[in-house]
Amino acid sequence: MTKRKKKITKVKKHELTKGIFSVLETHQNESFNYKQIAAKLNISDASGRDILIKRLVQLKEKKKILEVERGKYKALPNQNYYTGVVDITSRGNAYVVVDELDTDVFVPSNMLNKALYGDLVEVYIFPRFRKGNKLEGEVTKIIERKKMRFVGVVQMQKNFAFVLPTDHRMYTDIFVSKNDINGAENGDKVIVRIEKWEGKSNSPFGVIEQILGKPGEQTTEMHSILAEYGLPYAFAEEVEAFAKQLDTSITSEEIAKRRDMRNILTFTIDPKDAKDFDDALSFQILENGNYEIGVHIADVSHYVQEGTILDEEAYNRATSVYLVDRVVPMLPEVLSNFACSLRPNEEKYTFSAVFEMNKKAEILNTWIGRTVIKSDHRFTYEEAQEIIEANSEQDLANSTDDEQTIRYTLYANVLKTFNDLAKKLRAKRMRLGAISFDKIEVKFDLDENDNPTGVYFKESKDANKLIEEFMLLANRKVAEFVAKQKKTFVYRVHDEPDDEKLMQLNGVISRFGYGINMKDRKTITHSLNSLLEEVKGKKEQNLVDTLAIRSMAKASYSTENIGHYGLAFDFYTHFTSPIRRYPDVMVHRLLQKYLDNQPSEKQEVYETKCKYSSQMENLAASAERDSIKYMQVKYMENHKNQHFKGVISGVTEWGIYVEIVENKCEGLVRTRDIKDDYYIFDEKQYALVGEVTKNVYQLGDEVVVRVKNTDLIKKQLDFELVG
Repeated sequence: MTKRKKKITKVKKHELTKGIFSVLETHQNESFNYKQIAAKLNISDASGRDILIKRLVQLKEKKKILEVERGKYKALPNQNYYTGVVDITSRGNAYVVVDELDTDVFVPSNMLNKALYGDLVEVYIFPRFRKGNKLEGEVTKIIERKKMRFVGVVQMQKNFAFVLPTDHRMYTDIFVSKNDINGAENGDKVIVRIEKWEGKSNSPFGVIEQILGKPGEQTTEMHSILAEYGLPYAFAEEVEAFAKQLDTSITSEEIAKRRDMRNILTFTIDPKDAKDFDDALSFQILENGNYEIGVHIADVSHYVQEGTILDEEAYNRATSVYLVDRVVPMLPEVLSNFACSLRPNEEKYTFSAVFEMNKKAEILNTWIGRTVIKSDHRFTYEEAQEIIEANSEQDLANSTDDEQTIRYTLYANVLKTFNDLAKKLRAKRMRLGAISFDKIEVKFDLDENDNPTGVYFKESKDANKLIEEFMLLANRKVAEFVAKQKKTFVYRVHDEPDDEKLMQLNGVISRFGYGINMKDRKTITHSLNSLLEEVKGKKEQNLVDTLAIRSMAKASYSTENIGHYGLAFDFYTHFTSPIRRYPDVMVHRLLQKYLDNQPSEKQEVYETKCKYSSQMENLAASAERDSIKYMQVKYMENHKNQHFKGVISGVTEWGIYVEIVENKCEGLVRTRDIKDDYYIFDEKQYALVGEVTKNVYQLGDEVVVRVKNTDLIKKQLDFELVG
């Protein structure tokens, strides 16, 4: 009993001290007596006040606070204020991430003071108070809100409504008055904008801006995903109108300013469902027997001029977004699918990198500049692969009709030459230390209503790698060209992996009998490539691939060139996809300015644009992942109660995540649903361990699961262990 009392007193003392600091630090220029502090902390009983007085005296003696006059206290001028970004976990805990600190600052929910996920805030760190290994503090000021619009579900009351946000990191609902409901009905999924959050109100006040539809419906959920990340799904009328009035004709005056390559054999290779073709390859044999290889990229910057409403829209979007059942383009369709798309038998303006190459794939000469081309043919990856794999013209004749045979025969030698050169370029990259990430991509077969009917995995074959190698080559050579001039440029950079993350990866893969040699950069790269090759086709492949990618730094855009670790390039940029990436448009503009011998652009301006582009790229990637999760759940709705083999892909205190081997759909087996024992999470083993039976469910273990529940709105799958 005595111990129990001591424990309570200690906790109270801890909370009281935080309260004192909170009052004094929030009013830095004021002094307070114990009665004023007691009133602010809602301490009204005599014993509480006595404890407060004693604690004030103790803090003064320890020189933690100032007594400016008898009985009046003030905060010390201190350096305990920092600026950081709020992160709220799925468990409801909050942390403020401060760049200059080695650790995050834990903030209890009652000390967030209306700060929301992603907000830039000022945080006060309590002296010597920690939560585990974390510093502990309080948000004292909201400097900038991350977002004011949220997706949520309407909950109607008699004269008002609440919107319950779908993002688990948004810890409060949003109050909407009767006049601001704007036609929404109970249960509708909507976009709500926060207008104000004043005084002691528990919820912010908001206005419903848009009704997305009924939860669970596919269009509703896809639009919700975009809205959740602040990504638009339609162009404003004025943007569409501006794009439609552009002169997209090919004129003799403009051709005269460019290198004319219309008569050289040119073709595109793209996915079968592609609508925008932003790169083409050309080929001819020179008199000296060398090859002239042209990498031609749609000249988007010719149409998207700086300072226009179209340019502003493209910059704001920064990237196209590829959801499972739709594409949200960066540019209006008149440009992305028509004027800038390198469609066959149409003359197009392009920006090109043209290489003289020998049979060893060595670059002898490089020319970079604006061109005009005419693509002779459009290949799908499947068609190009068929030609590459064909052993002879007879194979082609046997597998196609006469017209196709003539057409394919014309390109067979060219494609095989390209494939041979691409393999040599790739081999050289690998020798220099590039890492071969070929992670499995999950794709869906969709019916006429875009419902998933099947799952398949996208394989990267020779035709894909052929295009990849020549795009990498163009990107690298463009970056090298500008880097030599030492002028401001947009680089695609990738830092070296963090040693700690690599050690964590090593710990996990050692359970499968693999390992990474951490001696130096060369051994790390070699052992990573060996690992990725060794797991191909094995049950743990997707898990190991995912963990290996997570151990890497994220690639991003920057004017500060640090090279690209993953590709083993000292200089690298994004030049080859301006239809779908705004950084490529910036690269084209800068490149032309420097080809025209103009002075260097201001670095700080482009660094800001680089950071924004990197942020938007990450948001788009998150939206794409969410659309895949939604489609996986929808697909599994038709497979309830079926049994599937799976691999444990994650372990937490609340359960184990299992990835089904045959379709890569991932779901959660909750700890409370494993009935044969009481299971405890062992962080060191990445495992759940039975308290009595000592059964172990560990990362990478094979299990058999049944689909227990599907939740389209939360995009969650619940599994049950059956073996």
